[in-house]
Amino acid sequence: MNTLVAVSIAPLGVGDELSKEVAQIVRVIRRSGLPSKTSAMYTEIEGQWDEVMDVIKEATMVLTKQGIRTMVSIKADIRPGYEGTMEAKLERLEAAMETEDE
Repeated sequence: MNTLVAVSIAPLGVGDELSKEVAQIVRVIRRSGLPSKTSAMYTEIEGQWDEVMDVIKEATMVLTKQGIRTMVSIKADIRPGYEGTMEAKLERLEAAMETEDE
C-alpha cells in the first residue's frame, strides 16, 4: 500500500548543532533507494508501508545504537491505488496556484 511520510528524527541532548547526527539519518534514508526529499524540518519518504517503516526504524537506530536519545515524529498519507504522490501533490498544487479564484 503506497505510503508517503514526513518524518523528523531528531537527536536529543547532543548540543545546539545537530547537522552531524541528522546527516547520519539522511544517509540511511537515501541509501534505501526509496524516493525521498529532505527539507529543513522533515524528510519525505514514499514507498510501500513496510519498506517506509523499515527505513524509519533503521534511520532511528543509527542514533540509538550510539546511546543518543532520539525523538521521532511521523505524519503519514496512506493512499491505496496511487503512486508517485510526493511529486503529484506538488504538481496539483502548482496547477491550482495558476488558476485564479472565481
